[in-house]
Amino acid sequence: MTSIVLAGGEGKRLGKNKLFEVVGGRPLVQRVIDRLDPISDRILVVTGEGQPQPAIEARHARLSFASDIYPRKGVLGGIFTGLSLTEAGHSLVVAADMPFLNPGLLRWLMDAAAGCDVVMPRLQGLIHPLHAVYSRSCLPAFRRELEEGRLQIRAILPSVRVKYVDEAQIDRLDPDHLSFRNINTLADLEEARRIAGTLVDSE
Repeated sequence: MTSIVLAGGEGKRLGKNKLFEVVGGRPLVQRVIDRLDPISDRILVVTGEGQPQPAIEARHARLSFASDIYPRKGVLGGIFTGLSLTEAGHSLVVAADMPFLNPGLLRWLMDAAAGCDVVMPRLQGLIHPLHAVYSRSCLPAFRRELEEGRLQIRAILPSVRVKYVDEAQIDRLDPDHLSFRNINTLADLEEARRIAGTLVDSE
């Protein structure tokens, strides 16, 4: 299965490119790649228009880069780009600012993808579209929304087969929900560094 990493730029109120901020001794985006490397045969990093290609490496997976097919169309455009450029039936999609991705939970999501178009966590009623699995069969619905200027992932969900993963299952694999943490602010960054300092680094 391909892993698609959506590489955003500056975080809200962060004032700089968050992908290169160091968390637990590694740049943020490299931490994400390191978590995906053992569980994917290919990692595709999708960047925004004009965004520099991050200096990262994978030890096992084939790593490649792509720019948005639909520039300035947000998350929906990034996921469409990634799905368009992979031959895999299903792809795991994550954001590049999630330093504590849980490989066990990600594997479970990937294994749960058979027979559906989307596998998406739902915590306290909130869905997590950037920590989910998507099928290439979503592409027509994504294209329709993009071309009509509607950029909310939620809008396509009624037209595809979605398997929601609720809190009880997530708690078994990631009881502290660290996998869903992302970094948009300086406070987020400081908290991520604090958490990384408390973890036994067996990654």
